[in-house]
Amino acid sequence: QYLKLKNFEEEVRAHRDLDGFLARASIILDETATSLDDVLREMLKHFAEDPQNIEPSCNFEKIMSTLFTDSGTPREGNVHLLSDTIQGVTATVTGDSMCCSAKYNNAIFLDSCTIKSLQRRHVCISRLERPQNWGENSCEVRFVILVLAPPKMKSTKTATEVGRTFATMFSDITFRQKLLETKTEEEFKEALVHQRFLLTEVNQKPSAMSNGHKLHGPKPLKLHEFLNVGKGISDDIARRFPVYALDFTDGVIGNNKAIGKYITTMIFLYFACLLPSIAFGSLNDENTRGAIDVQKTIVGQGIGGLLYALFSGQPLVVLLTTAPLALYINVIRGICDDYNLDFSAFYAWIGLWNSFFLVMYSLFNFSLLMKLFKRSTEEIIALFISITFVLDAFKGIIKVFKKYYYHGRTGDSYLEKARTDAIPSLGINTTFLMNSSVSRSISLENQTGTHDVHYGRETAVLSLMLMLGTLWLGHTLYQFKKSPYLHARVREILSDCALPISVLTFSVVGSYIFKDIEMSKFNYNPSASLFVLAPVQSLSIGSVMSAMGLGFLLSMLFFIEQNIVASLTNAPENRLVKGTAYHWDLLLVALINTGLSVFGLPWIHAAFPHSPMHVRALAYVEERVENGHIYETIVSVKETRLTSLVANFLVGLSLLLLPFPLQWIPKPVLYGLFLYIALTSIDGNQLFERVALLLKEQTAYPPTHYIRRVPQRKIHYFTGLQVLQLLILCGFGMSPLPYMKMIFPLIMIGMIPIRYEALPGKAWMPFFFLLPSM
Repeated sequence: QYLKLKNFEEEVRAHRDLDGFLARASIILDETATSLDDVLREMLKHFAEDPQNIEPSCNFEKIMSTLFTDSGTPREGNVHLLSDTIQGVTATVTGDSMCCSAKYNNAIFLDSCTIKSLQRRHVCISRLERPQNWGENSCEVRFVILVLAPPKMKSTKTATEVGRTFATMFSDITFRQKLLETKTEEEFKEALVHQRFLLTEVNQKPSAMSNGHKLHGPKPLKLHEFLNVGKGISDDIARRFPVYALDFTDGVIGNNKAIGKYITTMIFLYFACLLPSIAFGSLNDENTRGAIDVQKTIVGQGIGGLLYALFSGQPLVVLLTTAPLALYINVIRGICDDYNLDFSAFYAWIGLWNSFFLVMYSLFNFSLLMKLFKRSTEEIIALFISITFVLDAFKGIIKVFKKYYYHGRTGDSYLEKARTDAIPSLGINTTFLMNSSVSRSISLENQTGTHDVHYGRETAVLSLMLMLGTLWLGHTLYQFKKSPYLHARVREILSDCALPISVLTFSVVGSYIFKDIEMSKFNYNPSASLFVLAPVQSLSIGSVMSAMGLGFLLSMLFFIEQNIVASLTNAPENRLVKGTAYHWDLLLVALINTGLSVFGLPWIHAAFPHSPMHVRALAYVEERVENGHIYETIVSVKETRLTSLVANFLVGLSLLLLPFPLQWIPKPVLYGLFLYIALTSIDGNQLFERVALLLKEQTAYPPTHYIRRVPQRKIHYFTGLQVLQLLILCGFGMSPLPYMKMIFPLIMIGMIPIRYEALPGKAWMPFFFLLPSM
């Protein structure tokens, strides 16, 4: 096994290893023993006599036997096989044939071993009085380094990792010569410290920049960049227009065809757009008393999605109506009720003001401000959105349990209404039946002549089963690509189609297999015309100015969500090559929502996690193994408009499926969809991964680069700061007070000074840009 030299400038553990050794130095100068056995015994003896290295349950004879693989077996002479050694090798390329020759470093002999009885790591260095010949590749040994460590250690603290630290230092022949000239232990330690300094300086060079960002931070924004009106839009068009035709032909024409992947992605994206439209359309229908319903939501999604897929700069971004937008619509309905305003007119004015501000943001290049939103902020907001999906799902299922399982006021009134409508002429004391039956049923045979429809606890229990079943099947199929079963292409198809398969399966279970149990379904309000202009002229000047304030807050939500989702879509690890178009896409979203506003259709903006999931569905992924941990890496992505075009076109055609069969999709299945989206969206979220580190033992820590480079305490400190910001965001975004939720965008803006001011500058600068989500 080949081990790389440690990078003392990036891997903080190298400095920690040396500091730990210097604090409890075990150094033997001018050792006279000539055999390896004797040298190791002297080192263990020195280790045992050192009062700083006392190990109460340590058996040194057992350690000696553990150092060799042939202990306890018959051997000839004094030949031993060491269990684990590290030796330096220099590879040299010679000749025109590019032949490689290896030269072993004979001057040092490093032995590492894991001992169960130890409580902490120990290092002992022995400088031999004369060079010793201990066999092939060890003919002039002058230094012996012994590393002992307990087994339960983090991956960066193992005996092998400590051995890498000292092997890197001793690989320099000049440094070894200086150590040979030292007279005392203090001089020996000073030489080690000086070598650390030299190794750190050597590795500090311009290539240490990551992704074009200098270590001292991003380039500050200048005022003239915002006054150059329309420059961002023109740059975006110039960047994306030359590859516009390729967005339709890539994967369809040429050698690298991906038609199968396109079809599975279209199916996934169709359900990923349609089902949230039904869910939030149903919610808007309840909040607005039918002013915005499922029909209008599907129409708005179909039209807006098609326009964005055709003309956007980044077609992999998916537009949807979202939970924060549903919240805004609910607040607007409440304001209209309180002040006796026409809802459609007030809604239209807020949308028009929102679009006006978005146009201003795009013209004056405000998307440049997103440079201040580092990945840490993006992941906080992404995790917040995942949490809102989980809460929406649990709120829905709790509402079902209150209605059907518990004999609450809401449930009784509903059942009383059903009883009155269904069996008006039976002359039975149905109130007694309703209150005394645990699992109540109401015969609708007189009306339909078909079957009994059951209301009660079975409805609540089945709803819970449908929600969890949708989550389980969807996530199992999503992870199926990692299993060894079936062909790789079949596994990929099942993984890409996990969402539609799980939704269709449990819709059949809820609406057909258990058809005798009444399930909660969304309302369908057939409308003569879906395109009615809002009476914008009916509002007073004061009402229009009030709409401007709400429109400004809404524009901030649009601005942040659109740009952050686009940034997550264009993340470097996704390996997109056709360029970004933040300013143009923001202008296009403003124009699309202008039309949606005047016709009373729900607003749409870039949606998380649907956009990154769209990228993932079009990506070619390979698995890599590092230190026993499996990582998935995106190799390439098919950047196309076809998947989004076809999916949104199918969403528009879904109007023909109303009320049936779309009404056969029970609401609990939609709640399961929310949980599935939330669970799959945290895959790869580094904030979530670092929070999970708090629940893991250190031996299970993955060997990610930030764990190697950043001190563990600082990792947890930074993670705690992010969690605090997330809690503040949740406190405002999930507050029961509607008006407090409306300042949610201001809280997101307020994260910028927290990101730049709350962290102590000088103490953090060596690690500030090493944490990937900082």
